[in-house]
Amino acid sequence: MDLVKKYALTGMLCLLLLGAGCSSSMPSFHIRQDVDFGFIKRVAVLPLNNLTSERFAAEAVREVLISELLASGLVDVVVPGEVTAALDRLGIRSVSSLNTEQIKALGTALGVQAVIFGSVEQFGLVRMGNISAPNVTITLMMADTGSGSIIWSVTSTGVGGGFMARHFGARTETMSETLLRVVKDAIRTLAEYR
Repeated sequence: MDLVKKYALTGMLCLLLLGAGCSSSMPSFHIRQDVDFGFIKRVAVLPLNNLTSERFAAEAVREVLISELLASGLVDVVVPGEVTAALDRLGIRSVSSLNTEQIKALGTALGVQAVIFGSVEQFGLVRMGNISAPNVTITLMMADTGSGSIIWSVTSTGVGGGFMARHFGARTETMSETLLRVVKDAIRTLAEYR
């Protein structure tokens, strides 16, 4: 093997290793093919269920989700306080067990074409060899307020310590960086169909 090929091979290997700095899997998602997502201009992000031991995980994810939805330009988002007030007015105590009529009522009360709800399944540090790295998993669903049916669902996972961190002591992502990446990955699955 000549010297140029050795350097090219070494360079490609280095790029692959650097690209493996963070660990995440492709989000698993479903999207209704018969829905015109261009029709959805305004959404409400409901409080998320927290299935972790981290007290404020659901609120942290919800705030990043709202911010990233707005930053994406895909939709306008109702202010969280308005969502809380509407839930109270309608007597909805649990968003994890919404029925079709409640979804439609929320749509009318908030003037939205869709509501987003879901859960935070993992939010914390995980041990990976000799390092601890952030680990975040979220599941989100969007329901059309006209029909009350789910038109998009996604599960997105990310771990902040990749190959370079585990084996060479490179910096791991912070919890905020991992959370942001997981939320952006989830939103990207919706953006592809707009």
